[in-house]
Amino acid sequence: MSIADATPKEVMIRTIRELPDDSSYEEILRELAFARMVERGLVDSDAGRTISHEEMGRRIASWGNSRSGFCSTGTTASPTW
Repeated sequence: MSIADATPKEVMIRTIRELPDDSSYEEILRELAFARMVERGLVDSDAGRTISHEEMGRRIASWGNSRSGFCSTGTTASPTW
């Protein structure tokens, strides 16, 4: 059975079984979240929901100029708008 044919429960069980026996809860949850993000990204890619490398660079560059409420130090600040 391929990953595409597996149920979410089967994917989670397979992911957990591949981890070392002494994995912490945090490591297991992090690995499950990563596997889900990859799965969602592949679905988006297959559906054509992608952007170019150049566009991603522009978006990242704009983060420093946005009014997101975060200072350049990574701490939250009051929005100015």
